[in-house]
Amino acid sequence: MKIGHHNTDEKVFIIAELSANHNGSLDTALRTIDAMKASGADAIKLQTYTPDTITLNCDSEMFTISQGTLWDKRKFHDLYAEAMTPWEWHSILFDHAKSLGMEAFSSPFDNSAVDFLSELDVPAYKIASFEITDIPLIEYTAAKGKPIIISTGIATLSDIEEAMSACRRVGNDQITLLKCTSAYPAALEEMNLLTISDLKTRFGVNVGLSDHTMSLAAPVAAVALGARMIEKHFILDRGMGGADSAFSLEPQEFKMMVDAVRDCEKLLGKVTYELSPKSLKSREFSRSLFISEDVKAGEIVTERNVRSVRPGFGLAPKYLPKILGKKFTSNYPKGTPLSYDQIIPTEPPCE
Repeated sequence: MKIGHHNTDEKVFIIAELSANHNGSLDTALRTIDAMKASGADAIKLQTYTPDTITLNCDSEMFTISQGTLWDKRKFHDLYAEAMTPWEWHSILFDHAKSLGMEAFSSPFDNSAVDFLSELDVPAYKIASFEITDIPLIEYTAAKGKPIIISTGIATLSDIEEAMSACRRVGNDQITLLKCTSAYPAALEEMNLLTISDLKTRFGVNVGLSDHTMSLAAPVAAVALGARMIEKHFILDRGMGGADSAFSLEPQEFKMMVDAVRDCEKLLGKVTYELSPKSLKSREFSRSLFISEDVKAGEIVTERNVRSVRPGFGLAPKYLPKILGKKFTSNYPKGTPLSYDQIIPTEPPCE
């Protein structure tokens, strides 16, 4: 799949999530993008909403968070007013990212955000975990015809099936499903990364990981399981505080993660049974048949005067049973690699 100029089939797509980590400062947001680029991110992702497009300004207890999260006792409306990225910043941030060679896109949270991002010609759209049950929003977004990335943090299997059907109903099969655990931060034992390969097989689409752990191992394990996209929250300094600071990586941590993912890609390589030039050269260290003591012409081949040893310049050890009891053609010193022309055949040799 291509997202902008990036082909996820050729290289894992690494997304740095800005989210609320600008802490209300455009300068901080711009400096964060610089740090994202320096840390190896391929893309920056924003979140596009206003408090009024994502929730209601309501005093009901239902609109106050109370689930044992980082944000407990806060009203949804107040939290989103603090965390939102002003819409007038989007083009500035996107242009800055693109000037650095990065892709830039966002998560829309209602149709007006989809339209706004469409005007900015984003290369993809991301559906956040908590929006996966909003089938009309998914249909509307997918209908724009751009790649659509869907997080599955709160999704049941049937939720994922409905989201997939929504995309395909409007003719969009450019889908990436991100395994996600919607806990902030997420515990390692709750990640269940084996689901990544199942998502790929079950739905026949690209897969990835939206990671809320503080572990650098999770993205590497995800890539080993087939993930072609990694999304991770990024912050200049967790000491800045803010709504998402507790589960965001600082620049040096993000860089370590990127380096580990790139190493993992090299390690995975491709399915092949061909030997590299170095491995082929290393076959010289394998075992083979050598004459292990001085022998004379006509002397019988035994397990004492021919042995399987390193290096690998003689006949393969599998031929030893075939030559035992036969005779040498000439005199040979100890340390001579054995070959068939040194043995008097009693029958044609089996190669």
